[in-house]
Amino acid sequence: MRKLTVFIFIIFVSLTVYSQEIAILQYKGGGDWYSNPTALPNLITFCNRNIKTSINSKPKTVKPESVDIFQYPYLHMTGHGNVFFTEEDAENLRNYLLSGGFLHIDDNYGMEPYLKKELLKVFPDKELIELPVSHPIFSSKFNFPQGLPKIHEHDGKRPQALGIIHEDRLVLLFTFESDLGDGWENPEVHNDPEEVRLKALRMGANIIKYAFEN
Repeated sequence: MRKLTVFIFIIFVSLTVYSQEIAILQYKGGGDWYSNPTALPNLITFCNRNIKTSINSKPKTVKPESVDIFQYPYLHMTGHGNVFFTEEDAENLRNYLLSGGFLHIDDNYGMEPYLKKELLKVFPDKELIELPVSHPIFSSKFNFPQGLPKIHEHDGKRPQALGIIHEDRLVLLFTFESDLGDGWENPEVHNDPEEVRLKALRMGANIIKYAFEN
């Protein structure tokens, strides 16, 4: 019992001390977890200017099995291909999310079928549900009355914000058929119009704000 109490205390202190930091999740499976290298730095700059955060401009990289993930209230995960979690990864991620952490997975196109299978290891008793447009993540700072914005077309499907809820708190967000990360990248990478990039950055700021405050 004493060990459990100490562990919970360490988690609480970590999330408090590092409450203004975010990290990229380096997962296994061969997917390009490192894609969109300019995305998070640009989102951080936007958040620091517009929602009064003080996030370090260079996000750290952490592995799902590491205790280091407990230092960050927000983890970002993206890529195009395969995702694989070991049982150790899944247990550590589950403990992180249930203790107050937040994982945002942004499908950069192609990771969805692999991801859904691996999330069953993390939460075998929960499933991804589509968030209603009334969810506060769509209005925590900027209003998105239609829900998740469409940034890149890919297959032409509608964008979906899917989540896992625990005790009325959104602990995991999966943004699908939107590709927010491409919209956060430097303008010359995808040549998106400025209004499209602004939508992506504003939605990203909403996600960060929700993760930090809930």
